[in-house]
Amino acid sequence: MTPMKTVDDLLNRQERWQPQLAKFREILLQTELEETIKWGMPVYTLNEKLVVGLASFKTYVGLWFYQGALLTDEKKVLVNAQEGKTKAMRQLRFHREDEVDYHLVKAYIEEAIQNQKAGKEIKPDTKKPLDIPDELLAALKADGNLKNSFGKFSVGKQREFTVYVSEGKQASTRLTRLQKIIPMIKDGVGLNDKYRK
Repeated sequence: MTPMKTVDDLLNRQERWQPQLAKFREILLQTELEETIKWGMPVYTLNEKLVVGLASFKTYVGLWFYQGALLTDEKKVLVNAQEGKTKAMRQLRFHREDEVDYHLVKAYIEEAIQNQKAGKEIKPDTKKPLDIPDELLAALKADGNLKNSFGKFSVGKQREFTVYVSEGKQASTRLTRLQKIIPMIKDGVGLNDKYRK
């Protein structure tokens, strides 16, 4: 599939959720948020901080609130899509066209903006120990240059590599992922550097 370069690209590719995404976008563009593309999806920022993202899937359309755990959520509709992994991000999902509540969407967006302005933020836990998967640990022990290069990364970037490898469910997937990141590590390129400014 051709990567999406504009929000119009996303809307033009939609069949089922096009009207809902267009309305979400209309609401977002009436705020002070700036529209951009990150990770191939439309996101809306305030002072370069991520506030809201849009996405659609086969069974639902939704908005991602990057600091959604701080929203009041009186209706109890926000979802943590990665329980145990995601502390701050929450999703507002709609599974049917007739259940989309644009007043609710607008209220949640406004609250998210106000929280961002107030500097409210759940920061990632940087104190948890770095758990290096066996495959990466063996590669680091076997290759001194790789170990040295890995040690030059911040703990956060080291964690991105370790999580990427360890989340492979099968041994073959973990090894494929390891082979992908070894040249990156040696070249001093972080796993997610291409997404950073």
